[in-house]
Amino acid sequence: MNRQPKILIGTIFVGLALAIGAAAWVLERQAQAHQADGLQAPMFDVDPFWPQPLPNHWIMGSTIGISVDSRDHVWVVHRRTTFNERTEIGAATVPPTGECCIPAPNLLEFDPQGNLVGHWGGPGDGYDWPSSNHGVTVDHKDNVWIGGNGREDAHILKFTRNGKFLMQLGKPGTSKGSNDTETFGRVAEVSIDPAANEVYVADGYGNKRVAVLDLDSGRFKRYWGAYGNRPDDSDLGPYDPDAPPAQQFRNPVHCAEPSNDGFVYVCDRANDRIQAFRKDGTFVREAFIAPKTLGDGSVWDIAFSKDAEQKYLYVADGKNMKVYILLRETLEILTSFGDGGRQPGQFFGVHSIATDSKGNIYTTETYEGKRVQKFVYKGLGPVTKKDQGTPWPKTD
Repeated sequence: MNRQPKILIGTIFVGLALAIGAAAWVLERQAQAHQADGLQAPMFDVDPFWPQPLPNHWIMGSTIGISVDSRDHVWVVHRRTTFNERTEIGAATVPPTGECCIPAPNLLEFDPQGNLVGHWGGPGDGYDWPSSNHGVTVDHKDNVWIGGNGREDAHILKFTRNGKFLMQLGKPGTSKGSNDTETFGRVAEVSIDPAANEVYVADGYGNKRVAVLDLDSGRFKRYWGAYGNRPDDSDLGPYDPDAPPAQQFRNPVHCAEPSNDGFVYVCDRANDRIQAFRKDGTFVREAFIAPKTLGDGSVWDIAFSKDAEQKYLYVADGKNMKVYILLRETLEILTSFGDGGRQPGQFFGVHSIATDSKGNIYTTETYEGKRVQKFVYKGLGPVTKKDQGTPWPKTD
């Protein structure tokens, strides 16, 4: 009997075990080093009871935007067109096929306890509701901004908190590319800089730029592409992690968030990177997040911690199903939480992220995720793991 194959297989298993053990030892030593250095990061537990159940047999479709207003009310926008009629919305079909369920209104407003306290949205007089609404932002005056990433969506809408129409910027079907100063190209999201009275537009799914507008009039003020370059809409082809960094954004440009100290952080989603700029578009630095991620990319949305310095940056990664915690000054990843799954604290396509005044995190999930979650801020804690996994509340 030939014993050589068995010996070879045994040797391979021993080698693998040693390699795995060595990797675990390295991670453990890194964690110990972080503890010795006193490295800390914000810690969170999921709140499995937030929000409260919706009334009227309502359910949410793909949730593609979230924002927190001045009262710590949480605003969620979802798509009423992303349901399976046979399995999800039998009560809304003609004729009804069952007692449940019905698509909820596009905009849902929850109080801090998770109670639904407001709802509106959809087509109306005087404005063009996006064919595929995307992103919601409540500004410091509690006005509500909405973009759209449908094929013909080239506009932004502004409403009061009660749904009264205030302003439309751009018109559907009129996009002329990333260097046009009159319209947009499938806007992912807008963000507000109250001190400068400006709106930052992640523009977006069709265009490849950040655009800056006057908050009151909507007038174009400036715009830029990756590294502060003039935007170029040429097709870059698929992202290649082994190629030199792309000198233009790829679609979608998924967020553009101004910080309190004069920087703007841009989600270049398919390029797996965050780029930081000064407010005039001067490039400052970049960081790659899970740079081997293909397809949908890793950098979907960002939010700042609520300390005065905004010391930490939270990054939603819908492809890898987690939220990263970064040190904002250096864009170093400290740790992450979450995992793929449908239980509380897990994610399926985590899409948007926001924080309230107490430092709690809220997330939405797109595709088949179709929900909003709350993660309760538990203070700073020592970084002991690169990936924390599902942040389930600890029990006594």
